[in-house]
Amino acid sequence: MDGRIVRLLLTITEAGMLLYWVFASLVLLDLLNVSPELMYSDYNNPVIVSWNWSFFPLDVLFAVTGLVSRYATLGIETRKMLSMFSLSLMFCAGLMALSFWTIEQFFDPFWWGVNFWLLALPVFVVYFRRSRKGLSY
Repeated sequence: MDGRIVRLLLTITEAGMLLYWVFASLVLLDLLNVSPELMYSDYNNPVIVSWNWSFFPLDVLFAVTGLVSRYATLGIETRKMLSMFSLSLMFCAGLMALSFWTIEQFFDPFWWGVNFWLLALPVFVVYFRRSRKGLSY
């Protein structure tokens, strides 16, 4: 697979995560009304809302560090370190969410798909980089 596609997939994922948190903020502030069937299970339960917001720092950190690693003017070693940090956090975010939904015995193809993507994409990228002799994306 071409490195440009990998960069694009990562950028879309990271930008999408930032957009999700803008969306979640607008819902929280009652600036946006969303149909309940589009929300995650038990989305109005205060414990579940807290659980969801507990991902905010993790998600924003992986998104921002990933974008910076690709688009900021940095040395190659700094770029690689930020990229691996971002990929590690992305993997953890997906794993934690899937673990929670498994414990809760809640399955929704959309929510599972998004979180499986967060789990699988970093694994794919690290494997892809190794097969391309450590190139940075």
